[in-house]
Amino acid sequence: MQIPGSVLALIPARSGSKGLPGKNIIEFHGRPLIHWSISAALESGCCNTVLVSTDSREIADIAIAGGAIAPWLRPQHLADDKASTMAAVVHALDQSPADIVVVLQPTSPLRTAGDVAACVSLYRETGKPVVSVCPAKPWLFRKTNSGALTPAIEFATQRQEVEYFSPNGAVYVFSAEFLRSGDAWWSVGALPYLMPPERSVDIDTPYDLTVAKAVYSTHAGGEQNS
Repeated sequence: MQIPGSVLALIPARSGSKGLPGKNIIEFHGRPLIHWSISAALESGCCNTVLVSTDSREIADIAIAGGAIAPWLRPQHLADDKASTMAAVVHALDQSPADIVVVLQPTSPLRTAGDVAACVSLYRETGKPVVSVCPAKPWLFRKTNSGALTPAIEFATQRQEVEYFSPNGAVYVFSAEFLRSGDAWWSVGALPYLMPPERSVDIDTPYDLTVAKAVYSTHAGGEQNS
């Protein structure tokens, strides 16, 4: 089965980040951070449109210079700290209709064009939402009311019996119908696309930026957008 339809690559990039001010356009190996996601979408060969949703004219201009379109600015009520990414995605879909939406966070510069293409291919083969993930360790704990630590999940008796994954924020692929439903992707049988840790850094703090730059220099320089 091959699911047909047009593909919109959507890069949500609001201004006003508190963890790392200006993070979406901060310099990353000689280019604005958002340009890495735009390039991955353009070079994947599977996206009909590459659109940036932002509330900032500066970000929009930088996105356009990188090859994306940014035909409107996001309404302010979809750009504050309380606004969900999915609400902004649906708003963009209303402005630029498509059958399939690929959400690419601008804070994942180590994701490649090949990753984008593979996720879209998996969606077309199955018709199920696709979420990029990386391997995760299950050792999560929470504090009880007394302040003591207790497992946040039930650990498998044999660790090798169960695989654990964490969404890395790099690629999400959804149908327009799914996005408008308001369902959570983890409740509808979403499929994982596994990425290695060295392509899974999500930049949200100065520390993340330092790590991503170091990882790129060590691992990804020759692989980017391959």
